[in-house]
Amino acid sequence: MTRAQWVGVIVGFVIVAALTLLRAADPSFYQLARESVFDAYQRLEPRPFEDMPVRVVDIDEASLKAFGQWPWPRDRLALLVDRLAAIGVSAIAFDVLFSEPDRLSPRTVVAELGGVSEDLLDRLPDNDAVFARSFEGRPIVLGFAISNDGRHLPQVKAGFAFTGEPPFGAPPRFSTATPLLPAFEANAAGIGHISLDPGNPSAVLRTIPLLLSDGEQLYPNLTLEALRVAQGASTYLLADATHVPDTITQIKVGEFVVPVTAAGELWLYLDSDRADRYVSARAILAKDGPPEDVRAQLQGAIVFVGTSAAGLQDIRTTALGQHVPGVSIHAQAVEQILSGRFLSRPDWANGLEILAIAIAGCLIVVLTTFVSPAVALAFGLLVTVAALAASWVTFRYAGLLFDPLVPIASATIAHFAATGLRILVVDRERRQVRRAFGQYLSPELLYRIEHTPDALRLGGDERELTVMFVDVRNFTDLSERLSPNEVVTFLNRLLDALSRDVIDNEGTLDKFIGDSIMAFWNAPVDILDHGQKAVRTALAMRRTLDRLNREDAFGFGGEHRVAIGIGIHTGLACVGNMGAEAHFNYSAVGDTVNVAARIEAACKEVGTDILVSQTTARSIPDMALLEAGTLALKGRRSRTMIFAVVGDEQLAASDAFADLRSVHDRLVKALRARSGDVRQLAREAKAKSAGLTEGLVEFYRRIARRSDHFQHDIEVEGASVK
Repeated sequence: MTRAQWVGVIVGFVIVAALTLLRAADPSFYQLARESVFDAYQRLEPRPFEDMPVRVVDIDEASLKAFGQWPWPRDRLALLVDRLAAIGVSAIAFDVLFSEPDRLSPRTVVAELGGVSEDLLDRLPDNDAVFARSFEGRPIVLGFAISNDGRHLPQVKAGFAFTGEPPFGAPPRFSTATPLLPAFEANAAGIGHISLDPGNPSAVLRTIPLLLSDGEQLYPNLTLEALRVAQGASTYLLADATHVPDTITQIKVGEFVVPVTAAGELWLYLDSDRADRYVSARAILAKDGPPEDVRAQLQGAIVFVGTSAAGLQDIRTTALGQHVPGVSIHAQAVEQILSGRFLSRPDWANGLEILAIAIAGCLIVVLTTFVSPAVALAFGLLVTVAALAASWVTFRYAGLLFDPLVPIASATIAHFAATGLRILVVDRERRQVRRAFGQYLSPELLYRIEHTPDALRLGGDERELTVMFVDVRNFTDLSERLSPNEVVTFLNRLLDALSRDVIDNEGTLDKFIGDSIMAFWNAPVDILDHGQKAVRTALAMRRTLDRLNREDAFGFGGEHRVAIGIGIHTGLACVGNMGAEAHFNYSAVGDTVNVAARIEAACKEVGTDILVSQTTARSIPDMALLEAGTLALKGRRSRTMIFAVVGDEQLAASDAFADLRSVHDRLVKALRARSGDVRQLAREAKAKSAGLTEGLVEFYRRIARRSDHFQHDIEVEGASVK
C-alpha cells in the first residue's frame, strides 16, 4: 500500500465515522426521511381491509343539517346512547369533550332569564342529568384532552399490572386535563385521552400514544379504553424491556396483546378511509329509529362517536396521504389490534442501521481506493438494491420497519467522498505515472503500470529484457547538407513515426540519443512474448520507413533514401527509475544494453537493416531468419551469433524463402569451409533475395565482394563479424 493510498483510506474512514456518528445522533431531518420511506411503504401496500366490528357514528354534514349546529343538546346525545345500547353495541366511545354544562338545557336557559324560583328550576329538565343517567349500566367511554390550565387529573377506571417496575417515565407526560362533568366521570365505564399527537411536530400522524403519564399514574387513550370496556376487562398488563428502565414493549388488554414503542406508542398501519366504516348519526336519530341495515352494521360493534364535518376542525393527515377525521384514527387503531396486523420498529433497528453505514462505508472506501470507483459503485448499487429489498420484504411479511434510505445516502456520500479523495490524493501518483510514461508507452501498458503499486519507486530490478537500438544510416552526411532547423524537422518526423511502432507493440521508449532510439520490452510490466514483440516492431519500422520514403515525407525529392539499422538482444538487465528523487528517468542498464547497441552497429558492416542475437532468435523460431555470422564482444571469450531478420511467419512459410534458405545454408557452409564457391553462392542468394526484401541485397553483395578476403575478421567498433 502506498502512502497516498494510506492517506485516502484514513481520510475516507474519518468521513465514514462522521456519517456513522451523525446517524447515531439521528437529527430531525434523518427522522423525517425515515418516516417518509415508511409512509411510502404503506401507500404501496396499506393494511388489507377486513370488515371488523368497529364503526364510527359520524356527526357529519347531513346530521348537522338535520339537527342543527354543534354542540347538540345532550338529551339528543342521551337518545343516541339509548338507541345504540338498544341495538346491542359492545362499547360506545365518545371522541367528544364534555367539559362544560349543556348551555341548551331547559334548566340552564330558564336560569339565565332570571326571576324563576328554585322550586320551578328543580322541576325543569336538566340535559346533563339525562345524559349522565343514560350512561348507567352501559359501556360508555368518555374522552379527555390535555390542557394547560389548572390542575385536574381524570379518574382512572382501569387497573394496571406490570411485569417489572412501573414505567411511569416512558409515555408522554402531562400535568393537567380538561375536566369532565362529575356526573359524567362517575357514570362512565371508561375514560381515555383523545390526544393523538401530543408534542409531535409532524403534520402526518404515524403513531398514537396509547398511554399518558403524570409521573405517578398511567392514563389509557380512547382506543384502549374502548377495547377494554368492550371485552369487560378491568386491568391492563404492561410488559417492559428487561434491564431497561422506563420502557414498554407491549400492552395486554383483555385477550389482545399490542406491541408498542418504548414510549407506549402504536405504529399505525392504516387502511384507506372507507364509507363502510361510517354510519351517519342522522340514521341513528331518525324519527322511526335506525333502519335494519344500520342495526345490522352496529350490532356487537365497538362504536366511536365523532365528527367528520370540516367546520369542527378534527381532520388529520395520515401516512397514506389522506385527510381523515380524528375519530377514524381511533376506529382504525382498534381494527388494527383486532386484525393482529402490527408495525413495529425493533429496539435494535437503530444499531443495525448504524452498523450497516459503518461497514458499507468502509468497504466502499477500500474498494474505491484499492480497486476502482467503478467497482465501488457496483458494490454500492448492490447494497442499495439489497437494502431496499430487505426493508420492503421485512415490512411486507413481518411488519418490521427498517430504514434503507439513510444507509443508502450515507454509502453514496462515502462513495463520492472516496472517489474525490482518490482523484485528489491517490490518483496523484497515477497522474505522475502518466506524465512520466504517457509519451513512451501504449495505453494498455500505461493502465497496467497505473495499477502496479510502487511503479515509480527510485531504484532498479534485474529482469530479462529485450532491448532494441535504432540508428539512422549516414546521418552525419545528411546533417551536413541540411540546415539545423531542417535537421530537427527531419528527426522529429522520423523518430515520431518509428516511436509509434514501439508503443503500438507494448514497448517502452527509453531515450532518444541524437538520431538513435533505445527501447525495451518486459518492463515496467511483464510481457510474455517480449522478444517476438520487439522483432515485430522492427519489421513495422521497416514498413514505416519504406512508406515515408515512398511518400517523400522528408522532402528530399527522391535524391536521398533514408535508411536505418536495428539491433535487438534479449538478456538480463537492471531496469528502473534512475537519477535523483526530484528528477529521474526510467531506463535500463547492463551488458544486455551494450550487446544490443553493438549488434545495431554491426548492421552497417553486415549490410542488412535488422539483426538479432541468438537469444532473441530463440523466441521467434517461426519467423524468417538467416544466420549472419558471429559478433566478438570485448571482455568475452565466446562470440555472439547474430541473425538477419527477413520477415514474419508468413514469409518464413513461403516457397521463395525456402529456396533462399537452402542457398543461404550452402553459402554459410562454404564460408566456414573457405571454399571457392562463396562468390557464386552469394550471387545466387542475392538474386533469390531481391524479391523478398531489399535489406538482403546489400548483405549478399558485400559477401560476394569480400569473398577473397573472408578469411580475415571484419572489425566493427570493437566487435567483428565473420
